[in-house]
Amino acid sequence: MHELVKDYYGSRLQGSEDLRTTACCDASLTPAWLKPLLTRVHPEVLSRYYGCGLVCPPLLDGCAVLDLGCGSGRDVYVLSQLVGERGQVVGVDMTEEQLAVALRHRDHHREAFGHARDNVGFMLGYIEHLDELGLPDASFDVVVSNCVVNLSPDKDAVLRNVFRLLKPGGEFYFSDIYADRRVPAQVRNDPLLYGECLGGALYWGDFLALAKRHGFADPRLVEDRPIAITDPALAERAAGVGFHSATYRLFKLDGLEPQCEDYGQAVIYRGTVPTMAQRFRLDKHHDIEAGRVFPVCGNTWRMLHETRFRPHFEFIGNFERHYGLFAGCGSSMPFDRDAQTAPGGCC
Repeated sequence: MHELVKDYYGSRLQGSEDLRTTACCDASLTPAWLKPLLTRVHPEVLSRYYGCGLVCPPLLDGCAVLDLGCGSGRDVYVLSQLVGERGQVVGVDMTEEQLAVALRHRDHHREAFGHARDNVGFMLGYIEHLDELGLPDASFDVVVSNCVVNLSPDKDAVLRNVFRLLKPGGEFYFSDIYADRRVPAQVRNDPLLYGECLGGALYWGDFLALAKRHGFADPRLVEDRPIAITDPALAERAAGVGFHSATYRLFKLDGLEPQCEDYGQAVIYRGTVPTMAQRFRLDKHHDIEAGRVFPVCGNTWRMLHETRFRPHFEFIGNFERHYGLFAGCGSSMPFDRDAQTAPGGCC
């Protein structure tokens, strides 16, 4: 699979227009505040971009960020602008051709961003073998990845190493492809479907179990959309499996509970996160309007109180009294089945 993926992304694909599904490269999903940052990225780097979502969480100034499967470096160079000169972005990829594109334009971006020092680095390696790259434990505030984890043959190792590399209170914020059922062998072993990020997709329920097994107790879905396989022959080979592109955030916080528990807590958003003056969107079900008291479960309270988001909220309550399960929480497939994303009702 390593050789298949390296050949597909290093040699066969010459640009995003060569892809056969909508799993990647939907520019319409890029928010307005990110578009000016993208205009500063070199055209060759942009043309070799094969991601499937957004991997730029807020409040990155001064952060150390690791990008898994960075490819030609598009997201690294966007993140470089967000972390600033006090921060650092490291990109890891196994495809030499892609890294060559990223490295070729390193000086161009430093000058374009006006940075006195180079705040990016690139490493050749496999995302399931991060332990072989000499990266210290608890050395990153945020780990990101854009449509790459599905390509790894050892997703257990990826999640295990991400948890190890994150600082306490850090987060894994990443986009990937998920299936609405376990992918059958004929899809999993199809080279084209694997290269298009479908064959290696996890069933969403298996992903949640995997994340929890490696210490990410309460995975939060940020956004999702169904994938259209527009090529009829390719759709036939997909054997009726439904695929979704989804962005998750996984926090490294000890003691998160397996369910959303109610302790009578609430938060008030101060409206101070850049680009989020009116409302702060933690995930698909927590769209917090500035200035209003917003009831939250214990896990959400901690995700805001014990992370870099704390200065931007007022916190009401504690954990002294438990009121049972937070109303509205359930356990069904979290993804919308059509292209229109409806607001959720959990927590």
